[in-house]
Amino acid sequence: MNRGMKTLTQFLIEERRRFPAATGELNGLILSIAVACKSIATHVGHGAFAAAPGAAARQPLEALANEIFQRCVEWGGHAAAMMSGQTVTPFAAEPGTSGKYLVVFDALDGAPDIELNVSVGSLFSILRAGAEDSPAGAVTQHAFLQRGAAQVAAGYAIYGPSTMLVLTVGNGTHGFTLERSIGEFMLTHPDLRIPAATSQFAIDSSNSRFWEAPVRRYVAECLLGAAGARERDFEMRWVASLVADAHRILMRGGVFLNPWNRLVPQHPGGVRLLSEANPIAFLVEQAGGRASTGRLPVLGVEPAEIHQRAGLVFGSREEVERVESYHRDDLVEAGIDLPLFQSRGLFRDSLVA
Repeated sequence: MNRGMKTLTQFLIEERRRFPAATGELNGLILSIAVACKSIATHVGHGAFAAAPGAAARQPLEALANEIFQRCVEWGGHAAAMMSGQTVTPFAAEPGTSGKYLVVFDALDGAPDIELNVSVGSLFSILRAGAEDSPAGAVTQHAFLQRGAAQVAAGYAIYGPSTMLVLTVGNGTHGFTLERSIGEFMLTHPDLRIPAATSQFAIDSSNSRFWEAPVRRYVAECLLGAAGARERDFEMRWVASLVADAHRILMRGGVFLNPWNRLVPQHPGGVRLLSEANPIAFLVEQAGGRASTGRLPVLGVEPAEIHQRAGLVFGSREEVERVESYHRDDLVEAGIDLPLFQSRGLFRDSLVA
């Protein structure tokens, strides 16, 4: 063990000491998730030796990752219910547990490209279960419909050349690297900070025909570089794995755009709000960045259904705010009253996209 370097357990114990009334259940839940991530990392690391290559092998690995995540969280007994981004409905924990938390997770983000040997990961979000939510199986979908600001913890594991767990419990964003020789996550990247300014952006340009005008304006200015209004050159980076793109931005800065498109229902764009946008937004904002739908802060969106999708723009604060300003300009040009559009009024449902 490196001298002076904390383990994940030690870090969580120190965080718990800030709250004398804390019971340690949240720590136990996070450590159960860490065990799941270690196991998934081992299976991902087997690569082609785990199963035959190709599309037929991806589904078993995704299913295995979901099973591992669910089993580890259930075993800890700290969750009343869980919901996977890949399942239709939530599922309650085993009868007899007394968990007071809800866990939303995507056990293997980026799985469609896993045979390409790119980094993939696991995402998770932790919420409090309401008093009316019984651990005996009475937890409903409605229990999960909480704003991202209600999260008590969120994080992701990234499975690359090394395995890292990036975590926030509401006191900064911190990175832990798996020290395989002792099987422990070690605090290697404390208090990650996203620089306010950047000259890198990430977007899937193949979907440019679906973008709204503010997004087209922003990307066009970046592509013009020093010859355009921005008066500096930009680099484009795109991994097509949300965890990998988020990790790059947390480590080096940048802005990521997966914009919403209301005009083409068969190609909605955006990401899943509860299992993807919310945990990423919590991590990013705890690291000094900003996360937005383009119109609203992600953490302020009230979900209407568990698999709701939302546009996602996150990263360096100055660039996200610029994208938001272009959306405001677009609304002004359309003659839409901004105070009403940003309230619980008539247009609120279209804003959550």
